[in-house]
Amino acid sequence: MHPLLLTPLYRRYLWGGRRFTTHLGRDLPPGDDFAEAWELVDHGFDQSIVAAGPLAGATLGALVQQRGDELLGRHSPQAAFPLLFKFLDACRDLSVQVHPDDGRGAQLTPPELGKTEAWYVIDAVPGSRLFAGLRSGTDQASLADALRAGRCEDVLHSFEPRPGDCIFIPAGTVHAIGAGLVIAEIQQSSDVTYRLYDWNRTGPDGKARPLHIEAGLESVSQFVPVGPAEPQPGGDEATRRLVTCDYFIFEEVRPAGEWAVGGDDACHFLAVLSGEFRLSEDWQIPPLTRGMCVLLPASIGRQVVSARPAKNAAPTLLHVALQ
Repeated sequence: MHPLLLTPLYRRYLWGGRRFTTHLGRDLPPGDDFAEAWELVDHGFDQSIVAAGPLAGATLGALVQQRGDELLGRHSPQAAFPLLFKFLDACRDLSVQVHPDDGRGAQLTPPELGKTEAWYVIDAVPGSRLFAGLRSGTDQASLADALRAGRCEDVLHSFEPRPGDCIFIPAGTVHAIGAGLVIAEIQQSSDVTYRLYDWNRTGPDGKARPLHIEAGLESVSQFVPVGPAEPQPGGDEATRRLVTCDYFIFEEVRPAGEWAVGGDDACHFLAVLSGEFRLSEDWQIPPLTRGMCVLLPASIGRQVVSARPAKNAAPTLLHVALQ
């Protein structure tokens, strides 16, 4: 199996924009509502498709089912690829949400995974806010009162993020992405969201979007404020370990030259934020530049990636591995 370049799936919502062109180098069609770019997904009919190479046209789901040992290595077998990676361009505040954990997700029809996620801030307009967790002293009763009274701001914890910040959002954490942010997100492969609060606004039809207050309250399990994670040293000098949880490892990598990845009987996902990265010429993969992503199957073993600056930007990528 070869390294896999995947075709992104775009989601267009009112809160989106066009910053995937300026921040990720994407060539987008007309429109100013490009909200999400799903780079790695195997969730029902939402499927990453291999863009080039011997497996061009294959879906990620088909590869998991038919060649799972090669793709996933020691993490095989899986019913589906367990993680989803996306970029988000938030030009307006997103709604305040919560996601269920695995236990509650399993009770749904059809069953779903829970949704633990982590955000990496690519860009932040001055004054933008992230809403993560609840203010100290908030409990289930005070949260419920605030939601039913339409004054969720009274209990939400928020802060002004900076590029390079990483925020870990376990399932059961109340959260929202504010306007002015470009985010990379790694999450469990689940699309269950309970909207708790929508800033008392209406949609284009003049109506408020539906809320899921009761189901959401049942899913809230974290009653603490959440701030940027404290990075830890990675396996080498180039790597900052951003998050380690039950589902994934999330790292920022800034190599000065060559950087090695893999060789542990597991697949690895790389998302380039700046600079240029080259895999072995044997793979006939073009240089990976800003906004490009690649999935490295377990079967290809240890890979040495050559990094160099591009457009006056030092090479930086995000690295995701299954736990």
